[in-house]
Amino acid sequence: MREWNKYQDIIHLPRHVSNTHAHMPVEDRAAQFAPFAALTGHHEAVKEAARLTDKRMELDEYCKEVINGKLQEIKERMGIKPKVSVTYFVPDIQKEGGAYVTVTGYVKKVDEYGRTLCLEDGTKILIDEIIEIKG
Repeated sequence: MREWNKYQDIIHLPRHVSNTHAHMPVEDRAAQFAPFAALTGHHEAVKEAARLTDKRMELDEYCKEVINGKLQEIKERMGIKPKVSVTYFVPDIQKEGGAYVTVTGYVKKVDEYGRTLCLEDGTKILIDEIIEIKG
């Protein structure tokens, strides 16, 4: 007997309709086939692990002197609010390393006590994280 002949006696019977349960709406039927994430947060964890960060560069004494000299020049020109471009390191809060960022703006204050360079737009840059100042 062939496989398809095995069900000939029931293949044309009408579909069963329950007398006790209401017919399920199509929208609810589709929901049971929605994708299921067995490992909640796994995709985000993989994405975070793949995100690259830069290592913090250690400046030699010469580079530190150049930056300190630039900061002194800026302090001397504070009356004209000098415009500068500063490249500095921003540590990553979630993993080791961080990113180097360059911002351009007008200097509002050089805070030697707090070791920050403050720009007029509200940006505060830690002096110890600066690797380059132009302007």
